[in-house]
This record gives sequence, C-alpha cells and structure tokens, in this order.
Amino acid sequence: MGPPARGVHRFPGRAELIANRDSLLAELLADWGIAAETDDFFRSRPFYDAEGVTHTLRIEGAGAAIALPVLVREIADTEFSDAISPYGYPGAAVRGEGAPPDTAEIDWSGTGLVSVFARERLVGEPCLARAIQRSTVQVHDPSRPRSLRSRFGEQIRRNRRLGYRVEVLPGPETSVEQRTSFHPVYTETMRRAEAAERYLFDPEYFGTVLGFEHSWLVLCRSPEGGIAAGGIAARSDGILHYYLGGTAEAHLGDSPFKNVVEAMIELAGELGVTLNLGGGVRPGDGLEDFKRGFANGELPFRTHEIVCDRDAYRRLSEGREDSGFFPLYRVPAT
Repeated sequence: MGPPARGVHRFPGRAELIANRDSLLAELLADWGIAAETDDFFRSRPFYDAEGVTHTLRIEGAGAAIALPVLVREIADTEFSDAISPYGYPGAAVRGEGAPPDTAEIDWSGTGLVSVFARERLVGEPCLARAIQRSTVQVHDPSRPRSLRSRFGEQIRRNRRLGYRVEVLPGPETSVEQRTSFHPVYTETMRRAEAAERYLFDPEYFGTVLGFEHSWLVLCRSPEGGIAAGGIAARSDGILHYYLGGTAEAHLGDSPFKNVVEAMIELAGELGVTLNLGGGVRPGDGLEDFKRGFANGELPFRTHEIVCDRDAYRRLSEGREDSGFFPLYRVPAT
C-alpha cells in the first residue's frame, strides 16, 4: 500500500489558527509524511520514501501549524511506541506566524507516543522552542573568502595530474550503472568506519534519493576509469548538503574524495548557496578535522528531546544508566 492521496490532510487557514491560539495540541497522522512535505530535499517525497517515514506529527494552535515527518517505532516487549525524525536536517513544515511553541506547553497525549526525537533544519528559527544544540557542522560559504588547507590543495592537483576526473551528474538523470557503481564505494567506507547497520543502504535507496529534482551524484573516476570516490549532494532550505559519500579501498592512498568535495564546493558556488559538509561522529574527531580543511564557517545542529508520556518514560527507563542518550529506555539495561 502506498501513501494516501495528496490533499487528505491540510493545514488550517489563518482564521482557524487565530481561533485556536489558547491551545496547543499534537496529533499523529498515519499519512507517510504527506502533511509535512515541502519542496526541500529533507522534506521531500523521495527522501521520505527512502527513509521510511510513516507519520506526520502535527501541532496546531498559538497561531501556528507545525508538521514534523517522523518514523513511528514500536518499543520492544511493550505496548508502547515512540517516534524519531528521519536522518539529516528535516525540521518541520511550518505555517503561520509567531514565536516557536514551547514543547512544555503542548498537549502530547493525543499522539499515543512515549517520546519524540526530532532533528532541526540548519538555518532559520527552530520549529519548536527548547532546541538543544548537539554539535556544529562545517560549511563553505561562497560569499566568504575560500579556505582550503594547503596540503589538500596539493593532493587535489596531484590527483588531476595522475588522471583522476570528476563528474557532477544531476540525480534524476543518473543511470542505473552510475548509481550501482557508487554503492560498493559507499559500503566499503561504512564498513571501514564500523558504521551501524542503519547506514548500510541498498542500491535502491540511492536511486530513490537521487530522484529528487535538486540532487546530484558526484563521481571521481580513477585513471583506469573505475569509481574511486563519490558523494551525493542535495539542496534543502537554501543550502547544498553533502549527504552521503565514500572512497574505494584501492584508492585510499590518493584520497580522491578531496576532489569530490572540491567539485561540491564549485557546484555550491554556481548555485550561489552555502555547502554543508556536516560534522564528525564526535566533536573534534578525524572526520570533523577533514571537513575543517575545506570549511570557512560553522552552523549549529539542533535537536528536540520530547517526553510525551512521563509516567511511561520513567517506567521504561528504570535500570538504565543515564549516558545522555535519548530516549534513555533504548539504552541496554545494566
């Protein structure tokens, strides 16, 4: 079964919003995220389909209507469920005016959820108050002086002399061969990084996200013509985002992914937008340091940790040591 027909759920008009200024109600719509769609990658149908978005969490009242895409998950061995936003920087589709609603003043009881973990977009005001800054991401702003670590520049130029060449391909125009050739390069990289199973995507995932109109597959070919490195970029909320990427094991010594990043920086310049390079797995790690070698700025990455049912959350979390992970009850019991 696919998503229901578009238009089944609608945002209220301004008169309705004003009439509901005194109440803030949250509801869960089993609509595959349709009510939270916009023209941006992280709130698009291709991205939702790839990520498996199941619901829209809609909040209405106080002069605003907010729609967050979420994946609703069963909590093992219980009758309860919780929700998490898809990967990346989806934030919410927002209608209306006024300050972001305070999560503490929203009635979450109608959702039937124990908790919600939501990721914000990178730019603009948060969709909800009480956002938590978890980290920063590295960005290249084409309106500011370019910053490139000298050693990186030398390696990029050397690779070009050796015969490495980069192709920047609009996502919807990519061939099956181009998409499938990127898959082993990405998968090898995730295996080396010992990434969680959640990041090991099948080829169909790439085909789905590259169906987004403003997406690109950037491939670096070796002197022999094979795929040495590659990455996916997509435009969302006025920013070009580096989304996924990797380097083939056989070409690690030449570091051709630097040529991929250079091509993304040039693409961002052509589009006149900032390039989001992302951050590290942990603040200050090697991945973050690599991205700093291309960046000339930073942006905050913020999330929301919302407890909808405090009694259930407390019961489910008993016996867990608080390590800062949210929700606590998903940390293995000690």
